[in-house]
Amino acid sequence: MKNKNTPENEPAQAGKKHDANKTSERAGGVDTDQLLEHILDTMVGGLYTVDAGGLITSWNRGMEELSGYQASEMIGQSCLTMEGDVCFGGACVPEGHLSVCPLFKSGTIKGRRCRIKTKDGRRVTIVKSARVMKDPDGKIIGGIESVFDISDTVTLEDEVIRLRSECAGRSKFGSLIGRSTVMQRLYDLIDMAARGQSSVLIQGETGTGKELVAAAIHESSPRSTGPFVKISCSALSESLLESELFGHVKGAFTGAHTDRTGRFEAADKGTIFLDEIGDISPVIQSKLLRVLQEREFERVGENRPIPVDIRIIAASNKNLKELCDSGAFRQDLYFRLAVIPVEVPPLRTRLSDIPVLVEHFLTKLCRLEGRPPLQMTPEALSILENYPWPGNVRELENAIEYAFVLAKDNIIDANYFPAEVRQVVSAIPKPSKTRNSKRPPDDDIRKVLFQVNGSRTEAAKILGVSRVSLWKWIKELH
Repeated sequence: MKNKNTPENEPAQAGKKHDANKTSERAGGVDTDQLLEHILDTMVGGLYTVDAGGLITSWNRGMEELSGYQASEMIGQSCLTMEGDVCFGGACVPEGHLSVCPLFKSGTIKGRRCRIKTKDGRRVTIVKSARVMKDPDGKIIGGIESVFDISDTVTLEDEVIRLRSECAGRSKFGSLIGRSTVMQRLYDLIDMAARGQSSVLIQGETGTGKELVAAAIHESSPRSTGPFVKISCSALSESLLESELFGHVKGAFTGAHTDRTGRFEAADKGTIFLDEIGDISPVIQSKLLRVLQEREFERVGENRPIPVDIRIIAASNKNLKELCDSGAFRQDLYFRLAVIPVEVPPLRTRLSDIPVLVEHFLTKLCRLEGRPPLQMTPEALSILENYPWPGNVRELENAIEYAFVLAKDNIIDANYFPAEVRQVVSAIPKPSKTRNSKRPPDDDIRKVLFQVNGSRTEAAKILGVSRVSLWKWIKELH
């Protein structure tokens, strides 16, 4: 078995170099180390070992054949390279890995089915068994894992069951709603971010649900049993924000009549969510950087450092990279915060999610008000699906609530929406049956492209032109 300390091609006579008195290390004239390596490399399945931080320390030939990765490529790498779907994901560090890895949590894994990713990107179904390794004092020093490829024995029925289980609930993640492709990508990113301990920076337009993303990450993380503390950085002045974040001692400033616990201290062993992080002053930026680097802070009016165990999730509707370029935001702080960047898509890029969002909001309102279920006419839903929603999901929710109040006979039609929603939108044009040689106005081209969610084929049909002509027009429109 190949590892850091064993050459790949040790001569068969290497045993002669050993002390002759070590007869217990030899069997029938064969060096036992070589014999063990030969056995491990010729065994049917794959076998590898990891240290307490999840870094691979040995990798047998079976693993090379199964994964496509050579031992030289994998030794020293994180076991997360294989992206096992039952394993811990995220940053693999000794302090955090032991508490959340299924192996290190339970001490043993027996016959668990799992899917891993090979070097060429394929997903292989395996059965894995594993056990932790301990030193003489009982401290965990690593683990040994054996795997067997069962891809050829997986039936179509098995895959259908697996796909159904994966799709179940994918219209929702925490309080986030949506079935679109962009939302599925967001769910996957949240799931991966939740398993680590690294800082997360969530960016997106106002009303897209950045706080919901932060809450979903916390609730899916190992810190879910700890507090989730929120604070809006744009709502407070510099002095008030400093006191809110770090706390203060009695007499620190005028009006400080008692000691006060800050949000960082309150979030110990949990997660703190810093909303609108782009609005904090250079002074607060400097102090926040220290918390990220040193994992400690000082209360206002006190010079005693207080250690804290927290995960920081920040959010902003501003482009923090541009703020860094202009000097308004510290670049070193940005890189500390954006270890895992998450972009929340605007509603206009996922208009197919509007029916499920409408159903969710109407169900919630009917439950709160004790009203029977409401129905929405196809014309009303069409308006919602073709409006650009500059205020995103928050604006959609407000429009639904507006219509809910005005609705009569438990029917919502197009006349019940706010004026800006009704006036901006018109029905999608019918596909043209004749070819047009004259270029339509720029606004018409943009409108049609938006209405068909960017599909050039559908837009060309509606405009009655070839895709080549449409492509030229789009290029002229930049």
